[in-house]
Amino acid sequence: MKTESERTLEVARQAFKHFQHGSATAEWQQFIDMLTEDFSFWFPTGEYHGLNIGKERAIAFFEYVSQTFERGLTFTLDRVTSNETTVVFEFRDEGLMRGQPYKNRNF
Repeated sequence: MKTESERTLEVARQAFKHFQHGSATAEWQQFIDMLTEDFSFWFPTGEYHGLNIGKERAIAFFEYVSQTFERGLTFTLDRVTSNETTVVFEFRDEGLMRGQPYKNRNF
């Protein structure tokens, strides 16, 4: 029988897999389907600056990401940390942002 921590990590890994796929292909539906209505994320600049809450806001943001990175992003997963309720993925991503080279580190 899996522990609560193991179940949480399993769900989070599946969501991250769908997130990677969406980032690479602009096919976000599998990731969106896993989100709850209270999904939240932070973004540092522009129209999505600050705290963003809700599935509809997430959908709009990921459409923006797909337009900004027309050829998608590739990921390198560096580390995963988790407990019963929280999972943190540390990763690097890169691609072309509006035709210019882009690299970032996220966690």
